[in-house]
Amino acid sequence: MDGSTDRTVTAEASSGDRAAAQLRLDPSRVEAARRILPGGHRPGLDRLAGLAARLLGTSGSQVSLLTDLQHVEAGTGAAAVGTTGPLEESLCSVTAAMPAGESLVVSDARLDPRVRDLAPVRAGVVGSYLGTALTDTDGHAIGALCVFDEDPRPWAPSEIATLRQLAGSVMTELQLSALLRQYESERLRWELAKEAGEVGTFDFEPSSGVLLWDEQLQRMFGYDPATFSESLEAFNARVHPDDEEWHADALQASVDTRGEYDVEYRIVLPGGETRWIHARGRHVLGPDGRTHHLIGAAYDTTGEREASTRVTRVLEAMPAGFYSLDREWRFTHVNAQAERLLGRSRDELLGEVLWEAFPAAVGSVFETSYHRAVSSGEPILFDAHYPAPLNGWYEVSAWPTPDGLSVYFLEVTDRRAAKAQAEDATRRLALLAEVSAELAGALDPLAATAHLPQLVVPALADFCIVTVVDADGRPRDVGCWHADPEMRPRLERYTELRLDAMPPDSPASVALRTGEMIRRDGPEVREMFPDGEIREVLLQLAPREAVVIPLRGRNRVVGLLTVFYADGTPVREADLRTAQDVADRAGLALDNVRLYSAQQQLAEGLQRSLLTEPPEPDHAEIAVRYLPAAEAARVGGDWYDAFMQPGGTTMLVIGDVVGHDTEAAAAMGQLRGLLRGIATYSDAGPVEVLRGLDTSMTTLQMQTLATAAVARFEQTPDELARGVTRMRWANAGHLPPLVINPDGSVAELAEWNGDLLLGVDAASRRRESVITLDRGSTVLLYTDGLVERRDADLDEGIHRLREALIDLAGLPLQQLLDELLERLVHGRPEDDVALVAVRLHRQDRPRPREAGPNRVPPTVPAEGTV
Repeated sequence: MDGSTDRTVTAEASSGDRAAAQLRLDPSRVEAARRILPGGHRPGLDRLAGLAARLLGTSGSQVSLLTDLQHVEAGTGAAAVGTTGPLEESLCSVTAAMPAGESLVVSDARLDPRVRDLAPVRAGVVGSYLGTALTDTDGHAIGALCVFDEDPRPWAPSEIATLRQLAGSVMTELQLSALLRQYESERLRWELAKEAGEVGTFDFEPSSGVLLWDEQLQRMFGYDPATFSESLEAFNARVHPDDEEWHADALQASVDTRGEYDVEYRIVLPGGETRWIHARGRHVLGPDGRTHHLIGAAYDTTGEREASTRVTRVLEAMPAGFYSLDREWRFTHVNAQAERLLGRSRDELLGEVLWEAFPAAVGSVFETSYHRAVSSGEPILFDAHYPAPLNGWYEVSAWPTPDGLSVYFLEVTDRRAAKAQAEDATRRLALLAEVSAELAGALDPLAATAHLPQLVVPALADFCIVTVVDADGRPRDVGCWHADPEMRPRLERYTELRLDAMPPDSPASVALRTGEMIRRDGPEVREMFPDGEIREVLLQLAPREAVVIPLRGRNRVVGLLTVFYADGTPVREADLRTAQDVADRAGLALDNVRLYSAQQQLAEGLQRSLLTEPPEPDHAEIAVRYLPAAEAARVGGDWYDAFMQPGGTTMLVIGDVVGHDTEAAAAMGQLRGLLRGIATYSDAGPVEVLRGLDTSMTTLQMQTLATAAVARFEQTPDELARGVTRMRWANAGHLPPLVINPDGSVAELAEWNGDLLLGVDAASRRRESVITLDRGSTVLLYTDGLVERRDADLDEGIHRLREALIDLAGLPLQQLLDELLERLVHGRPEDDVALVAVRLHRQDRPRPREAGPNRVPPTVPAEGTV
C-alpha cells in the first residue's frame, strides 16, 4: 500500500482511549454531532454506505456519528446499524481523531498498533480498514465513513480518494436532513405560535389615516398600549428605513386598486433590534366602491426567516445540486451547484416550469419518479440519465414538501463509468481465471483449448474459432462457438471449408508466420475466398470484423484464436487485450504439451536404453518389465538386470535409487554399471556384490541412496540330476523376492528385514540367504511402485500382490507379468515399477551348439561356488 499521496497516514500510532478522550474534549464538536443525528431511518445513507462497499470491493461499510457515544447510522455487512457503543472501542473514533485531511489506512489490523487492541479487531470482524472523517462546515469531525474486510488487504490511493468523495456525499445527506428537520420544526413552531395567539390584528381607515392595533400587535412593534397614537405615523416610525418607501407604495397601490395586501417587511424596535413582520389584509369597501377599511393580521417571522437563511446558506455551500419546485412544478430555489450541473442560471430557471425548461424529462424516469414522490408523500431515490445537452448520469433524491418537491442530485457519470470499468475488469479477470483453470485442470490441454470458444463467446466476441498447428506444422481448426445457437451449424461448416480455401496471404497465414494480431473487416474476409459455398456460408455468418490472434508459445506460434464481431457489437480494445491474454495462456499450455511430450520421449528413451533385454539361458526363462509413473517425470531410479556370471550362474538384480528425476536415472545407470562390472569380473555371490558396490559408491563419493536385491541361481551335478536349483540372495533394504511354487502356491522367503540401504555405511555387515527351488518354480523381484498406494499401507499392497500371483500362477511368464501390472496398477502406476522374473524349466532343454551374448550354456559350478 502506497501511503505517500494525499497526506494519508499509515504509521502513526493512536489508541481508542486517546481518540475518545480527544473527541470528548471538544464540546462544540459533540453538540454539532448531536444536532446532525438523523433521528430516523435515512435511505440515502444506506445507499451511500452500500455504494462505498461496492466501489471498494469490501464485505462491510459503515456510517457512524460520534457524540459521547458511537451511533451506527447506516452500513452493510457486519455493521450493527441502529446501535450505539463506547468511543473507546471504535475504529471510527480513531478515524475522527486523525489530523484534518488524513484518512485512517489499515492494511492488517491485527498488526497495526493503532487498532489491534480494539474489540472489532480482536473479534476478527475487522482485518483491514479504510476510514475518513465526516467534517461539517465549521471543521468539526462529527463522525466517519469507513469500509472494512475480515482479511488483510492493501488500499490504493485511488480507493482512498473515492472514499473521501463519498464522505462528502454522506455529509451533504446528513446536513440536508438536519436542515429539513430544522426547517419543518421552525414552521411548526410558527404555526403553533399563531394558533396560540401570537398574531396581532390591525384596522386601517385610509380616508382618516387612523390605524387601530390590538395589544398583541402593539407589543410586537414595541409600543405601550397606553401611549400608542393609533396613527399611520406610529407605524411608519417603526418600519426599517430601507423598507419604508416601498411599503408605503405597496399599501397605497393596494388601497387604490383594492388588490391583495400581502407583504413582509422589517421593523426596528426601540432597542435597535430588527424584526421581520408578515402582514396580510382584506379590503372592506364603502358605498362608493372604494376601500373603507383594510382589516388584517400580522405576525413576527424573524425566526422563520433566520432558519430559511441558514438553509439557503448551507444549500449554497453544498457540493450537490439542489432545487425546489412548487405545486405547479415551477422552480422556486436553485443553488449554485445546480446552476453548474444544469448549465442554466437561477435567473433563467426561477419561475420556469420544470418540464418546459428540460423537455427531455417528460415521459422519463424523472417525471414518473417525481410524480410518485408527490402522490405517495414518500421520498424517492433513483439514478437516471439525461440526454444532451447535459448527457450525464445523475443520482437523484426527491422528497415532497408542503410547498411542492425538493430535489437533491449529484452527477455520477464518472462514478458510474468507474464502476462499470471495475465490473468489466472483474469480469475479464474471472474469464482469465476460468481459462487458466480449464487449461491447468484438463488431462488433455488440446481438448481444453478446443473448448476455449465457449468461454470467449459471448464475453469477448460474437463467434470464435480456435486453430492448432499439428506436429507436421499444418494448421487445423479444433473448436468453434457462436452466440446464436441457430448459427452454430453454419460456423461448423465454415471451419470445415476455410483452411483449404485460404490463400497464402490470408490473415491466418500472416498471423502464423509473424506472430502478430491481424484485423480485417467483413467484406475483406469474404473477398479472399473464391465464389462458392464458403462465401455463401460466410455471408450468412455476416461478420462485420474479424481479428486473428496468435497462440504464442516459446519462440513459436502454436495456433490461432480468431474472434468475429457482428453488426451492433463494438470492437473494444480492452476485449482484444483480454482475448490476447486468453490466446497467450492457451499457447503456453499447448507449447508445454509439446515440450513435455518431447522430454517424455527423451526420458523414456534414456531409461529404456539403460534397461537392456535379459539373457536367454537354457535352464530358465527370464522376463522383465519397466513402467514409468503416470504423474511423475516419467524417468526415475528403478532398474532391473539379468546376466550370466563367468562361472555360468544366472544373476538377477532389482534396485531403486531414491528420487524421480533425470538425476536419479543417471545415478541408477552408474550403479547398474558398477554392479554389473563387479559381478561379471569377480564371479562373486550376492552379498559380496552388494558389499563391493557399497564400497565403490563410497570411494567414488557418490551422494546417492539406493535399495537393491541380488539373486544368483546355482546347481551342483547332484542338484541338476535331482531337478532342483539353489537361489542365493542378499537384500540391501529392498522388498524380498516372492516364489511361485510349481503347485501354484506363493512362498514367503522370510520376514522382510533387509540389510542397510546402499550409500549409508559401506562397513555395515550384510547377510546372505539360500533357498532350494524345484523345477517349474517362478521367482519375482519387484520395486515398491507395484505395491505402494497413497491410500493403503505397504503390507496391504504385498498381500494384494500375493493374491494376484496365486490367481495368475498358471499363465506363461510374459503374460503373467502383463496381467500383474494391469491388475495392480491398471497400466498407470503412481510410482515407477520395475519387474524381473525367472521361471525354471520343468525339463532339460537342448543346449545350443554356440553360445551368444545372451545365450549361455548351463555350466554347473562345483559345490560351494557362488
